[in-house]
Amino acid sequence: MSSKASKFDLVISGVGGQGAILASDIIGRSAVIENYGVRAAETHGMAQRGGSVVNHVRIGCDLGSMIPLKGADCLLALEPVEALRYIDSLADDGVVIMNTEAVYPVTVTTGKAQYPDVESIVAELKKTHRVIAFNATEKAAEAGSRQAMNVVLVGAVSNFLPIKTETLLERVKEMVPPKTIDTNVKAFEMGRSMVE
Repeated sequence: MSSKASKFDLVISGVGGQGAILASDIIGRSAVIENYGVRAAETHGMAQRGGSVVNHVRIGCDLGSMIPLKGADCLLALEPVEALRYIDSLADDGVVIMNTEAVYPVTVTTGKAQYPDVESIVAELKKTHRVIAFNATEKAAEAGSRQAMNVVLVGAVSNFLPIKTETLLERVKEMVPPKTIDTNVKAFEMGRSMVE
């Protein structure tokens, strides 16, 4: 089977420990299985839990692994402030898919800084882009585990990816701990249904 011509540039942003790497691995491996060229890059250290994390996943791309500014088709944000932080990577006609559940940094929990109002973050992003914002952490809890929030968001972005849903679901089943497969499949499906 020859390489498909479809291209899709995805930026995944979040906070260390939220599962951004697993999300990008599920999508990247799924694309490879469907014979797409894939380039991926992690641009911030994951070691620091709570630190900002960003992954670039380029599907059907034979160029560099870094998506140029204003080049991404989709920004998948696991955390609201991280959507704001990386909005410049999104093309003008790109889509933001974001979790509305905040992860408060130490500066906020110790009272040194204030966390912006999530509704105002969403409103700000909506001025320039199509935004799909919902509490993916709550959806994951409904599916059986808050830890499955990243998979809820993979489900949501699956509506835009040039990859078959079945291929993504097979990777989810393969890559999550065996005891959590049912929860993660449910999480994926819940996320998928959040996009009209």
